[in-house]
Amino acid sequence: MSQTSLNLVAISIFLMTLSVLLGPLVNLSPAVPAIATFTILGIATLDSFSLQGKGGSLLLDWIAGFSGEHRDRIVHHEAGHFLTAYLLGIPVSGYTLTAWEALKLGQPGLGGVAFDDAELALQLEEGKITAQMLDRYCTVWMAGIAAEALVFDNAEGGSDDKIRIAAVLKSLGFSAPAYDQKQRFCLLQAKNLLQENWSSYEALVEAMRQRASVKDCEEAIALNTEERSWELGVS
Repeated sequence: MSQTSLNLVAISIFLMTLSVLLGPLVNLSPAVPAIATFTILGIATLDSFSLQGKGGSLLLDWIAGFSGEHRDRIVHHEAGHFLTAYLLGIPVSGYTLTAWEALKLGQPGLGGVAFDDAELALQLEEGKITAQMLDRYCTVWMAGIAAEALVFDNAEGGSDDKIRIAAVLKSLGFSAPAYDQKQRFCLLQAKNLLQENWSSYEALVEAMRQRASVKDCEEAIALNTEERSWELGVS
């Protein structure tokens, strides 16, 4: 069973427990929490066997979407990926900020930034990836965590990013201790890039909030980069 389905089961158990404790106090019919619980469990079962985690992701993302901070974290997290990719010369092909947007584009998860990683895939297949290429992509993958840490002082997302880095490093023969070392190094690199281009980052966040196209997002970054260069007297 996927982690999403397990989360749904946990929610159903919590609801049933809460109804048992508080139901008599508010004259809540036992049928209400029972129906809600069986509905959630049914979704979890369907999600696990038929939808491959997508249904549960949609439900959990919809529930979390009522939180303004959750939505704000997502856009800041994904903007971190987007900006570092742009700065490191990795083409961005698209982005999504909700599970529904991701599902419509055939992407897994709750949203994310899509890159043109054909060159990376080719090098990984040949087992001859350069150190520079590896650091560029690892920095981009850690940039969502870096962005959350800079804006919110902590990061709630990014577990999938760490798993992806670990998978790539493992395929290249890195040892487990090397995973953490590489993640810490690339996290620092990402933080430095974001802080050095903060006005561009803030402009990108606003553009992504408006669901601007990739081209418009890149123009927002370039415009603020040019303005900063002018302020610093750089031609």
